[in-house]
Amino acid sequence: MRPLRLGTRRSRLAMAQSGQVAEQVRERTGRPVELVEITTYGDVSREHLTQIGGTGVFVSALRDALLAGEIDLAVHSLKDLPTAQPDELALAAVPVREDPRDALIARDDLTFERLAALGGVRVGTGSPRRMAQLNAWARSLGCEITTVPIRGNVDTRIGYVRDGELDAVVLATAGLRRIGRESEITELLPADAVLPAPGQGALAIECAASDADLTALLAGLDDPHTRIAVTAERTLLAALEAGCSAPVAALADLRDEGQKATVMRLRGAVGTIDGSSLVQLSTTGSVAASVEEALSNARAMGRALADEMLAKGAAGLMGERAL
Repeated sequence: MRPLRLGTRRSRLAMAQSGQVAEQVRERTGRPVELVEITTYGDVSREHLTQIGGTGVFVSALRDALLAGEIDLAVHSLKDLPTAQPDELALAAVPVREDPRDALIARDDLTFERLAALGGVRVGTGSPRRMAQLNAWARSLGCEITTVPIRGNVDTRIGYVRDGELDAVVLATAGLRRIGRESEITELLPADAVLPAPGQGALAIECAASDADLTALLAGLDDPHTRIAVTAERTLLAALEAGCSAPVAALADLRDEGQKATVMRLRGAVGTIDGSSLVQLSTTGSVAASVEEALSNARAMGRALADEMLAKGAAGLMGERAL
């Protein structure tokens, strides 16, 4: 039996999460799965993500390989996917989401509030979204921090703290857990202070839309709650017409209320990188027990919250429009 070819980026994190998906696919299909390493433009460019387009820079090469028939499926970090789904590709599964929160790795095991109170501290992150909210949080505490744009893999970023170049870095909790570096975390940043990126902590499994059999098999890995939540978040992002490197944050939480309905709270934020202006709003509503109806409700909530945020001036704070 021919192995299924699973395309993945070459980074340690990408290989780890793709390996986990490969094992699930093996269990689900009974077929062997081999990882095919693919280098994306985002992996080789040393420029900041906002300078190289942000949206899709870690995705395009994998999608090209799918369309060329070089691989059978691809695994992405969902937060890297452009919000528009190509007709030729199926988003076959969104597995159970890992913790979506951001994590602080700081010198001397300091929390963010204790660190900020010291004054003059340097916090590294590659995300304008994190910069905006970290700076706003520091301002709310009567403190100022310097956010430093950084690139590189997890080891490189943590190394900035261990070597004393930076006082702290902020990374996704999900990635640290997937590569076994959770013990490095100083503090899990509360979502009330720092909302994650839309789709953060979730993975996306794509295959060719024309491969109906594989699409159906992979659908068994889909987690409805995760898909509903990230659909609301990504609809908000799309309605704001922002790319994945814009300072837009979103998080949807679902809570079951019996068999007939689930309550979802959707929070969104957008701000200037220096934290001087921040629009942060939320909405709560019921989503139907039927997955298709729930997805429709999730999209409606995402669009409605985006409209409220735009009415509050969000468009002028993003700094980047979708390309």
